[in-house]
Amino acid sequence: MPHVADWKKEKVAELEELTNNNEIIGIVNLADIPAPQLQTMRKSLGDNAILKMSRKNFIKIALENSNKNVEGLADYLEGQPAMVFTEMNPFKLFKILEDSKTEAPAKAGAIAPADIIVPAGDTSFPPGPILGELQQAGIPAKIDKGSIVVQQDATVVKEGEPVPKNVADVLTKLEIYPMEVGMDLLAVCEGDTIYTADVLKIDEEETLQTIITAYQSAINLSVNAGIINSESAPLLIQKAARDAMNLAVNANILTSETTDKILSKAYAQMLAVASLLCPEALDDELSEKLNSVPVAAVSEDNTEEPEEEEVEEEEEADEDTAAAGLGALFG
Repeated sequence: MPHVADWKKEKVAELEELTNNNEIIGIVNLADIPAPQLQTMRKSLGDNAILKMSRKNFIKIALENSNKNVEGLADYLEGQPAMVFTEMNPFKLFKILEDSKTEAPAKAGAIAPADIIVPAGDTSFPPGPILGELQQAGIPAKIDKGSIVVQQDATVVKEGEPVPKNVADVLTKLEIYPMEVGMDLLAVCEGDTIYTADVLKIDEEETLQTIITAYQSAINLSVNAGIINSESAPLLIQKAARDAMNLAVNANILTSETTDKILSKAYAQMLAVASLLCPEALDDELSEKLNSVPVAAVSEDNTEEPEEEEVEEEEEADEDTAAAGLGALFG
């Protein structure tokens, strides 16, 4: 049996102990991160997480020997792997690491994370050899008023394609830094669940808007279905008060709240009837009242029930709202 150096055993034991003593265990890729940026990223984690770099085989052994179900993390050891140990929520950890990333110049052969675009405008470079370099890189440039100008936006590298050396050189001269340097959180284990980067990366604004929409739809459902809870109760009471008021006014039930409205309705109905009579049948006072009131105010439409077609449309709208609320509650 081959002899295993003590320092190797100690390294694996340290990783194993950290794995056993922390709730959240993550795998990050530290490849191509300069030392200064790495130190800055360590500081961004503060006392909330422990970062340990090690060999892939050391990490694999530590994961296998752990008393937790974390062996699946071994499938995500890429580049220059390291382990991160924390009690922090995995989504919060991912956001901190993403926010700590910094811009970096493109290197020859690096894979473009997105389309690399050189924007139109003045480069501030005087006429010289760089004009040819720009044109060879596929950038439409010309001399204008004593300086080199990019005539229109130019996509020099498509997403997922390698960056040619001449393009990398030109981008650096133009101070365009399309790459990001930072820790790539590849996977995080919480309990028996492994979260990968694509799951941890969420659009906060979109998620918040989705929650707001779901909340509004659920409230609409509660109100339309008469479901009483702490959120819907005030709205249901307001709705009941409006319905009661409308019923009392339409049924001519006199109360301290309805008297003014019923009198106003009766007055409007009186004017509507008077407007149908010939002028000779009206006294001077009534004629003056009719002449001072807009035609719309004395229209009989105010006393008519809504047409059947309109009622059906309102019912359909309520059904759509209730359906949206059900979708928000039950997915």
